[in-house]
Amino acid sequence: MRVLVIEAAGHLGSAVAAHFAAAGAEVVAATREVVDVCDHRAVDSLVARAHPQAVVNCSAYTDVDRAEDEPVEALNVNAFAVRVLASAAAASGAVFVHYSTDFVFDGNASQPYVEEDQPNPRSAYACSKLVGEWMAREAPRHYVLRVESVFGGLPGAPGARRTSVDRIVDGLAEGRDVPVFVDRTVSPSYHLDVAAATQTLIEAGAPAGLYHCVNSGSCTWEELAREAAAQMGVTPRLVPMRMADAALRACRPQYCALSNAKLLRSGVAMPAWQDAVGRYLHARRRAWRS
Repeated sequence: MRVLVIEAAGHLGSAVAAHFAAAGAEVVAATREVVDVCDHRAVDSLVARAHPQAVVNCSAYTDVDRAEDEPVEALNVNAFAVRVLASAAAASGAVFVHYSTDFVFDGNASQPYVEEDQPNPRSAYACSKLVGEWMAREAPRHYVLRVESVFGGLPGAPGARRTSVDRIVDGLAEGRDVPVFVDRTVSPSYHLDVAAATQTLIEAGAPAGLYHCVNSGSCTWEELAREAAAQMGVTPRLVPMRMADAALRACRPQYCALSNAKLLRSGVAMPAWQDAVGRYLHARRRAWRS
């Protein structure tokens, strides 16, 4: 299988590219230096040259607060570029994969969101990601995978953007005070599990459509920090925070656990978030020793 990974140098993209390559796929890794996703002609030319069987789009505008001031830029990357990529994939007869976010929901639920729940984005970033979901449908064979609180990058690794989980673990390891939300509930997504699920969906020929691609279960950021500290064998110095007290420009969904039951019905069993955190910590220890 030939797989074209868009933004292959990023946090998720590097994991996806490495996973497919390890599985024996021929990976065409396109970084932002290779193609500007907002340059429609360049995108069409790249896909036509690559002749991929799958196009996996890992590009995204992810600065949630800055998007309030740059809504057009967010839409260009998170929505309009997605339409061009999806159309190019369709023209090549390729499967198209696009990653979305829990932010498409308002966070007012009391149980995990399922794919059939009505989105209600509350920020410019969230709106741009929801439009991107619609644009991905330009490809008949498409998978829109909603991920949440993606983590897993190791310090110094390709695309090692520090995520919320990474920063929490960094603080625990260094014995620092670690601010954590006690009232934001999430379903974390380990990037290696997301990459594996992506490959399984494509190779199994699962029905096209929308899937929640997160690790099983949910937790607050405080609960995640305490679990990580227990697995690390350290005493955490946590600073509890409430979302209402945080100076955040853009609105975040407060309760945003996602159900991955549809993914399971399609043959992809996602490990529990506690297991994912354990494997991430093991990878960090191994990288530190080397």
